[in-house]
Amino acid sequence: MLESDLASHIRRNVTSSLDEDIYTGDLSAQLLPSALISIAQVITRQDGVLCGTQWFDECFRTQDPDCEINWKAKDGDVISAGQMLCEIKGHSRALLSAERSALNLLQTLSGTATRTKLYVDAVVGINVKIMDTRKTLPGLRHAQKYAVRCGGGHNQRTGLFDGILIKENHIAAAGGIRPVLEQAFHVAKPGIALQIEVENLAQLDEALNAGAKLVLLDNFSLGDLRAAVKQTGKRAELEASGGITIENLREVALTGVHRISIGALTKDIEALDLSMRFKT
Repeated sequence: MLESDLASHIRRNVTSSLDEDIYTGDLSAQLLPSALISIAQVITRQDGVLCGTQWFDECFRTQDPDCEINWKAKDGDVISAGQMLCEIKGHSRALLSAERSALNLLQTLSGTATRTKLYVDAVVGINVKIMDTRKTLPGLRHAQKYAVRCGGGHNQRTGLFDGILIKENHIAAAGGIRPVLEQAFHVAKPGIALQIEVENLAQLDEALNAGAKLVLLDNFSLGDLRAAVKQTGKRAELEASGGITIENLREVALTGVHRISIGALTKDIEALDLSMRFKT
């Protein structure tokens, strides 16, 4: 994704987040004098991977364009419990109004990056890519895919507009694997990934014979994954998906598949525990 595209998504995420929190005005912030300036620090209470600093900054600068934010770590850095991540100086009302939205985004994206690194680390030494899916939190698709990259993972297609994944319902509606692939080859533009999902070895064979070059193996057993790798040879790139956990991930990787896609990277996220405190 282009940096300008990401910037527009950051503004959209931040605008939406601040609007649902502040709406017609922050009543609590009005308890403080309008000219009061404060300094606050953000601390992590958990180990993890930092991600979302641009979203965080945008929240505060939307409320106070002149605020100063001094980061002690950057996106993709491994952080430790008790570590001070940044210090912010600005109008007290603005800091309080932006705090929750900024932390929500930073915590969620850091949680995504942290989860991704856990899976990436589990397959160290094996030539396989850990991929995300479209199972993302509503409104945070681009943000979470950025977080996956910060955690060392790789992005599947961003959405329905930038890649073709032929699934079981496409196959059923089109009348089979060969006809749906023929249509896909006809409509796919250069540079657009074209992938087909299969559910057994017979379907894999049919897809390969029809010219598939990127195949998703849906819920294959370990034995069938090994058989699929042997059956395919160098004719196509294989991706395992479905039923994959941190416990069986390395075994799946050792079957010889090229990619492993995991919905849990983005849909089952535990936000990193972060806290912002004013200095007195």
